[in-house]
Amino acid sequence: MSALPVLDGGCARAQQAGSATGLAIPRYVSLKSDHVNLREGPSKDHATKWIYQRAGLPVEITAEFETWRRIRDSEGAEGWVLHSLLSGKRTALISPWKKNTPPLPLYGLPQEGANVTARLAPGVVAGVKSCDGSWCRLKGEGYDGFMGQTNLWGVYPGEKVE
Repeated sequence: MSALPVLDGGCARAQQAGSATGLAIPRYVSLKSDHVNLREGPSKDHATKWIYQRAGLPVEITAEFETWRRIRDSEGAEGWVLHSLLSGKRTALISPWKKNTPPLPLYGLPQEGANVTARLAPGVVAGVKSCDGSWCRLKGEGYDGFMGQTNLWGVYPGEKVE
């Protein structure tokens, strides 16, 4: 694997190329299915540590081995899943570290003080349409607007998503 320096909004982040795909490691993806086994190692012979039951949940790929991807979730749990159970569709969790706090505003424009179009509770999975390094446009059933990237788990600080 070779190291690739990535500059996103002035924030340098060292990345490597995945051994199976050549894509950046680490990177965010989402779960494709409502039933994803998280395994102790990269084969079906390894024990299942956890079963995810939330399609669309963002996870971070931290390693690749043939058709397996090591992932980490927002709570820090790590394990291996088959690549076919992952999607390149970008999603983000709204401030999962702010449990039991009021919903956060989603703005009509990418700026504080703009009209609030919705409020999203911590832990909500939102579709990421784009990010400019500071703000992300989130879209889902019943909402469409902008939230500061610092309130999201599933995009890197300063990352641009198109």
